[in-house]
Amino acid sequence: MTTKAELTNMCMVMDGTKVLLQDRHASDWPGAAFPGGHVEPGESITESVIREVFEETGLTIEDPRLCGLKDWMKDDGSRYIIFYYRAGRFSGELKSSEEGEVFWAELSELPGMNLAEDMDLSLKVFLDDGLSEFYYKKTDGRGERRLL
Repeated sequence: MTTKAELTNMCMVMDGTKVLLQDRHASDWPGAAFPGGHVEPGESITESVIREVFEETGLTIEDPRLCGLKDWMKDDGSRYIIFYYRAGRFSGELKSSEEGEVFWAELSELPGMNLAEDMDLSLKVFLDDGLSEFYYKKTDGRGERRLL
């Protein structure tokens, strides 16, 4: 069986105890989140996260490491997948984009911030090596959030 999928990425860029956030202006998912975006046709997942972070922040990340994913089934039967990456090495000059303002924040301050929906659960997958997936499961019209 084949399932269509929409592939995206998100990267937690770290500088010591600080992480890079983007204050997203998008009406469908506003709030502070890590930078990322869609994988383009013919592009590798890793190349896409390097490109997206650069486009949205001005920074070129080095050696991004896959640390998990978030996924769910859409109403049309396709799957939406977000590949989670971490990166601790980067170069360039920080600059915001049309996606939103970018800024550094202490990792410990994130729980008290205006985060995008479910970023608190996503953060657990980014940080806990015992977790690999954040999955939305719909049952009888109700959504269940599962960390696996």
